[in-house]
Amino acid sequence: MPDPLVTEIMRRDVPTVSPDDSIPTVARIMAEHGLAGVPVVENGEIVGIITETDMIAREATVDVPPVIPVLGAVFVADAGRDFKQELRQVLAVTAGQLMTSPVYNIKASATLEQVATLMVDKRVNPVPVVDDQLNLVGIVSRADLVRVIARLDELADEQASGTLPSAER
Repeated sequence: MPDPLVTEIMRRDVPTVSPDDSIPTVARIMAEHGLAGVPVVENGEIVGIITETDMIAREATVDVPPVIPVLGAVFVADAGRDFKQELRQVLAVTAGQLMTSPVYNIKASATLEQVATLMVDKRVNPVPVVDDQLNLVGIVSRADLVRVIARLDELADEQASGTLPSAER
């Protein structure tokens, strides 16, 4: 069975937000449309993306790195998390301030394997889908991939057991 293309998996009705939209507006759009993220578009170009992780990070406690005086000098201990990034997210009031940029996109002609590899390697979810002219044509999330994988496994089981109708074999 050939690897499905992203165009067969993606969600086509993708709402977008502008960099000037408020965070509550972005949250409402994500919730109403059941999206793991929403592209930020300016002048027809994808300039960023806001994900569930970005939205949740706004509500998290900011870990201020400890300041350590040593022989009259002051050092800031590395707490492991990016303090500037955390502070930027907590203080964001517009989509442009909260968005992650640059954005990893994928072509609609890519395969399930390619989008899965991108998601795992770059730790991104969801991924905007673009055409050859880099116009937004859809969005694909991990949940979309899981649904397709489940269906492929179901078809493979049916084929192996001989219960698959001959037209689908």
